[in-house]
Amino acid sequence: MLSRFKNFCKDKQSDLFIIFTIILVALIAFGIGRLTAPKTEPIQIKNLEKASVEDISGEQSSSVPIGVGTTADKGRVVGSKNSDKYHLPECPGAKQISEQNKIWFNSIEEAEKAGYKPASNCPGLINK
Repeated sequence: MLSRFKNFCKDKQSDLFIIFTIILVALIAFGIGRLTAPKTEPIQIKNLEKASVEDISGEQSSSVPIGVGTTADKGRVVGSKNSDKYHLPECPGAKQISEQNKIWFNSIEEAEKAGYKPASNCPGLINK
């Protein structure tokens, strides 16, 4: 078996040299590319509750705070002055409420104590 491999290598010596050279050049080029890639700092949000998409991107896109309604935000929900329904901030109904009509609650229980009911078009509230 070993003798057959040696014979194969002797017969294909020039082809194997070209293949190994191409692989070696590719690995060196990849390594140089990785070494010269610009180093970027990851984005860090220090005050998640007050950060907004506008703060990070510099564009005006959404006035809903990042992370609102997530477990890190401990269940904040939003209602409207003109309705008796509450929504998670990422729900379609919450996005339709104008800023001056939004009422923020710290929890679902707080919204329900104020007389609000879960919105039927909010997927995160249907199973609660």
